[in-house]
Amino acid sequence: MTRVYNFSAGPAVLPQEVLRQAADEMLDWHGSGMSVMEMSHRGKEFISIYEAAERDLRELLAVPANYKILFMQGGAIAENAIIPMNLVGRKSQPAVVDFINTGSWSTKSIKEAKKYCTVNVAASSESRKFTAIPPRESWQLSADPAYVHVCTNETIDGVEFHYAPDVAAQTNHAPLVADMSSHILSRAIDVSKYGVIYGGAQKNIGPAGLTLVIVRDDLLGHALPICPSAFDWKLVAENQSMYNTPPTYAIYIAGLVFQWLKRQGGVAAMEQHNIAKAALLYDYLDSTDFYSNRIEKDCRSRMNVPFFLKDESLNDTFLAGAKERGLLQLKGHKSVGGMRASIYNAMPIDGVQSLVDYLKEFEKKHG
Repeated sequence: MTRVYNFSAGPAVLPQEVLRQAADEMLDWHGSGMSVMEMSHRGKEFISIYEAAERDLRELLAVPANYKILFMQGGAIAENAIIPMNLVGRKSQPAVVDFINTGSWSTKSIKEAKKYCTVNVAASSESRKFTAIPPRESWQLSADPAYVHVCTNETIDGVEFHYAPDVAAQTNHAPLVADMSSHILSRAIDVSKYGVIYGGAQKNIGPAGLTLVIVRDDLLGHALPICPSAFDWKLVAENQSMYNTPPTYAIYIAGLVFQWLKRQGGVAAMEQHNIAKAALLYDYLDSTDFYSNRIEKDCRSRMNVPFFLKDESLNDTFLAGAKERGLLQLKGHKSVGGMRASIYNAMPIDGVQSLVDYLKEFEKKHG
């Protein structure tokens, strides 16, 4: 069997240990005689899988007791609608929501939220082609918004918040809502600084189909009348994410990933691993003018590294050579162009080193 180094932005690489365990348990999970895919989501077997996954995630992120962890469906794009439907009802209508626009996914979130509330774009880096995070002192926050939304890692543009922005004093203690799809579990975070954390699983957690929502208790119970029951966080929480049939197999795989992360030493150890991987790649990109990364250094993503060849007529040749060496999914997003290496938790440092070796080889041949 030949395994490649998969730099896809998502669905993305998973730990090989997890894939092997899932394969071993495919036909018979722990002597049950069933695959997890076949289990009733209300049966004791799957309930034990769900409870372990929830417990391990709470431990990994040190989620406080006054937060609920919800396993939902629809991805982060669905949550872009589900969030305002659950939070704007806390304020008299029409409610205002503040957004910090730092890239493609922030832009999508803004567009969706406009269907349910008044949107104030408190700051944007669009004029800088999303190569930086707007300075905190430049944010024009509303006096009493329903919430303040940030995308803490822009998968497409390669921008990452390396801090939790403090917005409480300026916004009458509005909750901070964060899309962490592409860097959750890659670094330590203080959950208590956020009202809601959400993200699709298909980058650092598991297969597509599962969405994680971590929500503070006091933010439950405010859903708008138009909110579908299956998306009402209060109902989902009261039913332990079983109000409707959850994405059972994706939860199972996520649980295996959580166990794998604990064996690696937890989130703190994984953060150091990710710092080393990102430094290895960025240091080489910065050492040459044959390639370039256009993101300001203080907000470069550790997970998603976009880069460009000086001579973009060589892009197809570069990608073909990478494929020959088992380095796949390096083509940049169509909206940005160039290349992009996504180096999530499950990408080993050997994979990043192999990419750097190829970058050097390609430059030597074509530079």
